[in-house]
Order: sequence, then C-alpha cells, then structure tokens
Amino acid sequence: MKDAFLLYIKGMAMGAVDVVPGFSGGTMALITGIYDRLLAALAATPQALGLFVRGRIGQAWQACDASFLLVLLLGIATSIFSLAKGISYLMEHHPIPLWSFFFGLVMVSVWLVGREVSLWRWDRLLGLVAGTAFAIWITLAAPLQLTADPVTLFFAGALAICAMILPGISGSFILVLLGLYPAVLGALKSFDLPVLAVFALGCLLGLMSFSRLLSWLLERVRDLTLAFLAGIILGSLGKVWPWKQTLTWQTNSRGESYPLLQENLLPERYAALSGQDPQVLLALSLAVLAIVLVLGIEWLGRRTAPVRPGLAD
Repeated sequence: MKDAFLLYIKGMAMGAVDVVPGFSGGTMALITGIYDRLLAALAATPQALGLFVRGRIGQAWQACDASFLLVLLLGIATSIFSLAKGISYLMEHHPIPLWSFFFGLVMVSVWLVGREVSLWRWDRLLGLVAGTAFAIWITLAAPLQLTADPVTLFFAGALAICAMILPGISGSFILVLLGLYPAVLGALKSFDLPVLAVFALGCLLGLMSFSRLLSWLLERVRDLTLAFLAGIILGSLGKVWPWKQTLTWQTNSRGESYPLLQENLLPERYAALSGQDPQVLLALSLAVLAIVLVLGIEWLGRRTAPVRPGLAD
C-alpha cells in the first residue's frame, strides 16, 4: 500500500506538470525513478492486448505491468482533472510566480538527467547540443491554427502524448503549437466526453508506438539517449521563462483567451513595458523552492525504486 501510494503521488506530479505548456510529465517520471519501468510497460501494451484477446487475461496483466500503469494513470488523471482550473487561474492572474516555479523545475532536471550519463564523451556532448537545438527549434516554431475536428484531435493526441513521455517537451506545448490547447483544456474543464474520448484514443496510439522506440534506445544507446534528452530539457528553458510579453492571443469556443505567441523579456524590460512589479524576489524564491522540491522527490524516488543494473552503451 505504501508503494502504491507513493506511485500515485508520482502520477499526480506528472499530471500536474503536463497541464502547463512548457514542462513534461516525462521529466517528472525520469527524476522520480520510474521512467524505464513506464516505458517498458507501455512498450509491452500491444503484446498484452494480444494475450487479452486470446483470453489469457492474467498473463496480459503481468505482461504490461498493469498494476503499475493503473495506479500511475489514476494519479495523472486525478491531478489533471483537479488542477486544470487552478492552473488556468494562475496562468491568467499570477503568471510570474507560476512560471518561476516551473523554471526551477526544468533547470534542476537538466542536472539530474545529465548526471545519469555514465561517461561524457564527444558523442554525448554532440547529443546534448542536438537535443538543445531541437528543443529551441520547437519552442520558436510559429503556432498553427488547426480546427478541433475529431480527426485532428485524434492525431494531435498521438503527437502530444509522445511529447508527454519525452522529457523536456510538454504535451501541452505541442497542443499550443497546433492551436488546440484551448479546445483540449476547455474540454477537460467542462468534462466534454466526446472530445476527450477522441483525444484519448489518439494518445493510446502514440503511447504504444513511441514508447517502444524510446525503450529500445535506452536499452541500446542509453548514455547518448540521456544526453539528447538532457539537451531537450535545457533547450526548453526559454519556454518557461517567467517574464513574457504576449504578442498574440487565441480564444476558444467559450470566449476564453490564451497566450499564443510570446516574447521573453528581462525583468526590468518587463516592468517598463507592462508597468507591473516583476516580482523578482518572489520569482527567485519559488525557483529555489522548485529545485529543493525536485531534489526531495528524486531522493524519495531513488529510495523506493528497484536497483537497475547498468547497461553497456
């Protein structure tokens, strides 16, 4: 029961960060020590479905580590549905404290993931640079304006869930780039089952395909893959910078507006343009709090995670 409760809390942490564009639940899974097990369970899902269809339910349950996935998904779902409104409120009324907290989370995650690389060589450094460049390219990409029809939502779900399990790139941010973030967040807040069902089916497709690729890479070229992931997290820091100027907005069908295109500013520049207090001291305090919190979660994850033998790279 203790292990299940701790896993549930880790799932809630993953769900909480996935609501905000800019921070990935995959990063939270990585720093809490459950990333490899999560990928292995997701990668085994097609095999488990085959066993289930043939009536071998017990073997199917064990094949995909279903008890682990069930508790984790319950935690994620609890967090998403309970925090969607609260995080939307903070993004609108208290953006600097919120983004400062997430900036601290991302910053400490770079160190935690980089520390997992057993030996830093030139190819690992190249992977770090490539991951950083990829993340910067993604964060600077011009947002699209796609229509929230069922087919689009299905493939958006598949793409967003890939980003969710990829540390450093937020599934919510992918939805922002596609212009679908207001539609999906609005469906979560109003519990619009038809929209959520189509989106969830797309997520299932993405999970079963992308998790197998990531699991394969971590088994065969672990250090290089981790270096690339650390670079992605490093490159995503610009997306969670606290002081922003919103250049364009997006409005959903309910009349709610969300930032679409933003520019990062220094605190003094932000104060000059907005006429508002940049809250520098509060921002620094929350960033430090996030770092301490993540280090505590990582320490707890290492205490509760099973010992995994090192893999040759």
